[in-house]
Amino acid sequence: MFERFTKGARAAVTGAVTHAERAGADSITEEHLLLSLLDQKGSRASFAVAALGLTDRRDSVEAAFAEARRRGGLTKSDEEALAGIGIDVTEIVARIEDAHGEGVLAGDRGNRRRWSGRRSFTGGAKGILEKSLRIALGRHDRFIGEEHLLLALTACPGVVADVLAENGATYATVERALYGDGGEGRAAAAS
Repeated sequence: MFERFTKGARAAVTGAVTHAERAGADSITEEHLLLSLLDQKGSRASFAVAALGLTDRRDSVEAAFAEARRRGGLTKSDEEALAGIGIDVTEIVARIEDAHGEGVLAGDRGNRRRWSGRRSFTGGAKGILEKSLRIALGRHDRFIGEEHLLLALTACPGVVADVLAENGATYATVERALYGDGGEGRAAAAS
């Protein structure tokens, strides 16, 4: 599959590894892939990200990721579903942090030694890479570009897709920013 990646898509994956290393994470996540895409300049994906205003809202995107990690990785949908059956996630997180320390659900590893081995991709990050292939095939593209990675990040449920949607970057809006109105006809084929 990686032989189909464009230079920009490979740079996005390499950048995700760098983000994971900087964060001291044991593995590369969807969040690292998005942060790497936000770093890129001069690509189709960077154009779409800028057109949707995500570049200007990077701090709020990163803050939303930090808050999701603090909630143990629960999405807003998860939190709403639990609230529907009477479970207040905010209260539970507060109690856990009172008992065990702030950020305990985020898996902060401040006291751990620096990990120097190869980092693997989480199942979610692997799913993004696979979905980007399906999106490229659905669009009849012979390559996988960073635009396909960005579309995959919006299409796969989870914290990253939620944060993107909260900032106005849904599959439909990203597709419109990338391809104009003509891209919508092929969206169903990519799903």
